[in-house]
Amino acid sequence: MALFFTSDTHFGDHRTLNIHKRPFGSVAEMDAAILANWNAAIAPDDIVWHLGDFCRKASEAAALLARLNGRKHLVRGNNDPDEVAQAQGWESVQDYRELTVRDRLLVLCHYPFRSWNGQHKGALNLHGHSHGRLKPMPRQIDVGVDARDYRPVLIETLLA
Repeated sequence: MALFFTSDTHFGDHRTLNIHKRPFGSVAEMDAAILANWNAAIAPDDIVWHLGDFCRKASEAAALLARLNGRKHLVRGNNDPDEVAQAQGWESVQDYRELTVRDRLLVLCHYPFRSWNGQHKGALNLHGHSHGRLKPMPRQIDVGVDARDYRPVLIETLLA
């Protein structure tokens, strides 16, 4: 069982093609690529933390979740209404989470922090929201698909 992180998939959202200049000819092409990349990396028993902005239409969230491999957890973003959070397929939903993995504190939120719990003791702030546009800070990592070749990232990659 592997551990992955991702964010800002924005399934079905035409705005991301223009606002964030994603390299896809259509929303359908974008969705297919992100879905294929996800399922190529993630096995059914792997754990995935999605750090917000899952999809455009809440009515499509459950169907999308059913097509994606893994045991999925949501840390809500600014584009995740209650209906997305309540969709069948999430093992947990929260606005903020701290996890300890291999003796390393991970601070998970959709938003990047200026400072975070354990920042000066080696804790990592994993976030999305910025679509790869922020200047990196030490131990702060954008796990959003725009910064990660439109695929989830393995914890070992983040800890390396």
